Amino acid sequence: MMKNKAIGSSFDDFLIEESIAEEVEAGAIKKIIAYQLQEAINREYFTKTTLATQLSTSRAAVDRLLDPENESITLLTLKKAANVLGKKLYLQLI
Repeated sequence: MMKNKAIGSSFDDFLIEESIAEEVEAGAIKKIIAYQLQEAINREYFTKTTLATQLSTSRAAVDRLLDPENESITLLTLKKAANVLGKKLYLQLI
């Protein structure tokens, strides 16, 4: 009888074993932030062009900001976007 060594282990353990935990977590965080920004844009009836103007940037930069796959957004850009949308950006180490 073959025992399945994965039984009882967690998904987090799997990600750590595969050495992809940090990458997966960073991707998840960016997806959440992109979703929250898009929701705020929709609530405030902003267009991407309006947001770009208020951020003093291009429409392409706003597209990158809202792209859930693009993880190369700076904290300054996130903070500026949050401020324009009447939100605050909080980061916390736990």
